[in-house]
Amino acid sequence: MRIAVVTGASSGMGRETVYQIGDRFSGIDEIWAVARRGERLCGLSGQIPVRVRCFVLDVTDPAGRAQIEDALQKERPQVKFLVNAAGFGVPGAFASLDRDAACGMVRLNCEALCAMTHMVLPYMDRNSRVIQYASAAAFLPQPGFAVYAATKAFVLSYSRALRAELRQRRIWVTAVCPGPVRTEFFKTAGNEDAIPFYKKLVMADPKKVVRTALRDSMAGKAVSVYGIVMKLFRAAVGLLPHSLILGILERMEL
Repeated sequence: MRIAVVTGASSGMGRETVYQIGDRFSGIDEIWAVARRGERLCGLSGQIPVRVRCFVLDVTDPAGRAQIEDALQKERPQVKFLVNAAGFGVPGAFASLDRDAACGMVRLNCEALCAMTHMVLPYMDRNSRVIQYASAAAFLPQPGFAVYAATKAFVLSYSRALRAELRQRRIWVTAVCPGPVRTEFFKTAGNEDAIPFYKKLVMADPKKVVRTALRDSMAGKAVSVYGIVMKLFRAAVGLLPHSLILGILERMEL
């Protein structure tokens, strides 16, 4: 049995990834959709031409992840896609953040992503894909979003190194680094009205972001960046001093 494993599947880009894998890849027999919100998660069944198996659990909880590990050990499927889309961000100056929320970003965005990848890799073979949802925030430190940006920088660095390690096994790893995407993320993160205007200008459609991510993954690209603006941003932060760019962004938010 050939499967895809998708975390964060109840909303946002995780849910959209389930839809698009189900619609575009006829060789996938089943999608293992993982998220905490059971009603929304199991609502995926019947919406795509692929069986959906729901794992209602918190991927930051080792006991929750053990449910997936037990299923893998029992059924020994071929995992053709692992998509780590679970994540969240909380804005604000670091000193003002709730400690649990700050540490929770690290647990979900970094620790759980690593744990899921380590768990699933033994069941992946040649021409399988690992898709790790990072963010354009990975390219540059972000005051006011310091922990979130740091976690996404971790995901990008980890994914690129993992890609090099797995190249001989012909398992391809892609870090997806979109800019702001029109999902529930900003509702979860805080007041939508507080989004800087320049982020509103480049807000992307999640369907297009996921379509590009899957296309880039199948092409074997190391990093997937949607949209010309974010591609220019990535080039700029690679050429210009970060202090200069941060100063410009701070003035734009005034």
